[in-house]
Amino acid sequence: MPRKAYEVRLTRGAEADLEALHAYLAEHRSPEQADALLEALLERVEALESFPERGAVPKELAGLGIREFRQLVHMHYRLIYRVVGAQVFIMVIADGRRDMQALLANRLLR
Repeated sequence: MPRKAYEVRLTRGAEADLEALHAYLAEHRSPEQADALLEALLERVEALESFPERGAVPKELAGLGIREFRQLVHMHYRLIYRVVGAQVFIMVIADGRRDMQALLANRLLR
């Protein structure tokens, strides 16, 4: 098992994103599906403790010349994060079918 070299932290915005996704799925699909998605997303977050550089630069940000953010994708959900030293900050967890350009501009570039 790889050694954990990075500390991963969820920002308040990312925590709110997870809570909103879970609540929406629990209400509109089922609590079991909501729990399964939450578990899968948290597994992706945990994997960043060992391999944060593996994520790609989000295309919306790359087009603006911004390369310090990366993303992991699970189904159509995107986890946008930034590596700073030995810390990984999860900034956004969102359904990739949303207007990501506006979401990223509002959350990351303001």
